[in-house]
Amino acid sequence: MSEERFGEFVLVRRHEQGHVAELVLDRPKAMNAVSTEMARSVAGACAALGEDRDVRVVVLTSSHERAFCVGADLKERNSFSDAELVRQRPVARGAYTGVLELPVPTVAAVHGFALGGGFELALACDVIVADRTAVVGLPEVSVGVIPGGGGTQLLPRRVGAARAAELIFSARRVEAVEAGELGLVDQVVAEGRDRESALELAARIAGNSPVGLRAAKRALRLGQGLDLRAGLEVEDAAWRAVAFSGDRAEGVAAFNEKRRPQWPGE
Repeated sequence: MSEERFGEFVLVRRHEQGHVAELVLDRPKAMNAVSTEMARSVAGACAALGEDRDVRVVVLTSSHERAFCVGADLKERNSFSDAELVRQRPVARGAYTGVLELPVPTVAAVHGFALGGGFELALACDVIVADRTAVVGLPEVSVGVIPGGGGTQLLPRRVGAARAAELIFSARRVEAVEAGELGLVDQVVAEGRDRESALELAARIAGNSPVGLRAAKRALRLGQGLDLRAGLEVEDAAWRAVAFSGDRAEGVAAFNEKRRPQWPGE
């Protein structure tokens, strides 16, 4: 396993086996509250991971024992002038869009508090695995703002408009079991097993064609919100991008020869 640090608060681990990278939120003294510096580092790490063709899956984890991420750094925000807040906004957005726009499948491993921007980082992932200590929510209206890291758009895509409205307007926190029942998270696992379970899922995903994974994610994301006919055109374009690839040829050959594929990744 190799490690690379992006600034003080973000660590990337590249697991040597399985083409899995782990993006670790590592600001434990602040329960991973997203400061300007940390947001910049998350965006930088995502840019590097997106360009790394050896990475097939990214797992978003936390180094803090009791929190995934408690959201924006409100102590820092409290010191901002209006002009400073305006200047900081694109930097903050860069962290959330960085995760959202990763071209490979992403899995969030959530334990403890995942609130506000912390939950939005998880929502930006394709799959959320949470342990039984997880508490999620978007409480921004309780401090006079709104979810600004994608929450008003990503949450209704998961749970529907009415459910998202109730959760955002009430600012309530949701514990793991209910979060699983409502679809706020996708898997609920035993306490302390969120990272392990997310990495197991990532390894299973990473065994598949890297060309296929990227194309499938592109089709899933681009097709959201389109009518069926337009969505099927998006799918057809993604299919054409993989149908004549080296991965497709290897996958068919490996199936017929009853062996594990050795993906060329092109």
